[in-house]
Formats: sequence, structure tokens, C-alpha cells
Amino acid sequence: MVDILCNTPGKISILVIDDHPVVRRGIRDMVSDEPDMVVTAEASNGSAALALLAKQTFDVVTLDLTLPEESGFEVLDSIKTSYPKLPVLIISMFAEEQSAVRALKAGAAGYLCKDTMANVLVLAIRKAANGGKFVTPTLAEQLALYLNTQERPLHENLSPREFRVMCMLATGQSLKQIGQILCLSIKTISTYKTRIFQKMQFKNTADLVKYSIRLRLVDDLLLTTKS
Repeated sequence: MVDILCNTPGKISILVIDDHPVVRRGIRDMVSDEPDMVVTAEASNGSAALALLAKQTFDVVTLDLTLPEESGFEVLDSIKTSYPKLPVLIISMFAEEQSAVRALKAGAAGYLCKDTMANVLVLAIRKAANGGKFVTPTLAEQLALYLNTQERPLHENLSPREFRVMCMLATGQSLKQIGQILCLSIKTISTYKTRIFQKMQFKNTADLVKYSIRLRLVDDLLLTTKS
């Protein structure tokens, strides 16, 4: 779904990516009274968003992590690859401790929960549009701990697609099921599995499941498999 609304010169132009119409309208309403910003387009999935980005210029993108077809992390990776200077704010239903640090590491300009107050969202959009990073006090604490930790979790070496496949394997989905969801062949999924096992140093699937549960990565499956 693609919805081009309007383009107002002199205002921060915002692209909203979320598959729920109610959420898109909520974000639009939150910024509607602000004199310096406007939602100029909306998309319900990654491919629609990338099509819009190829045709139109935006100052800020808001991105949900739970999307059909591709995960929000994959969409974020695609946007930052093609438009590295475009600020992307993550607006997710999941708590900061689950995905915020990973999102910032992947290039996001900030991370907000969907129950965020309108004034906080407006502040985050302005900061992102000016080239800054929006970080809540809680997230700042997490980042400090992350930077002070010398050993990084092995799964951070995975690509967004490899991470998605690992989460799906952790919940017991077969190669055939994963291939059907991702529209890829069983052979391709098998190749991903081999790479994952090599990078993660897994000996078997039991190791993968134990690791995913221990680091609460199974929760992230909700971010990656919605269809």
C-alpha cells in the first residue's frame, strides 16, 4: 500500500512506514498541529516504501519493526544502504531492551515505543531531521553498558536476513516453511542455515535453540515473521 498525501515546502517531510492504518493515522494526527512538519506519504510495507523513496525526497522516515514480507530490520538495512544520510526513527510496540540497541547499531536515528506521547515523537522527529540521534534516558543507559562490554554477542555478526532465519529456526520452523514465508528456495535457506551455524559456532539445532532462548532472541521472532 502506498499513500502519497501532500508535500509542503519549508516543512519537515515525513514518510510513515507501518502496516496498520490506525497507527499511520495516529502518527499523522500527532504531528498535524506542528507548524514545521507534515506526513507527506505512507507505506504499509518495505517494497512500497522503497518505491516511494525512489520517487520522492523525505527528511525523516518513521519505521515499524513488524511488517509483512520483510522485517523492519531488513527494511532499515535497505534504506540505509541506498540512502545513508536519511534519518530513520523506529517506532515499535516492543520495549527498548528488546531491540533498541540493535536498531541504533543498524543505523536508526532513534527508537520509540508506540505508546510514546505526541510531544516526545515531535521532539524525536525534529532531532532526527537536524542530524541528531534521539535517545531516551533508559536507552542511553543501555548504550553505555553496551559500549563498556568488550565481548559482543555472536548474533551481531549475522546479516538481517541471517538473523531472521535463525529466529525462525529457533521456533522449530522447517526449511520448507521458512522458504515459503521468505519466498526463497529450500536450497537458499539451507545455505543461510550453514552460514549461521558457521558464524555462531553451533554444532546442532539444539545449540541454536538454547542460544536464542538464553538471549531472548525468540521474542524477536515477532519482529520478523509476520505475514
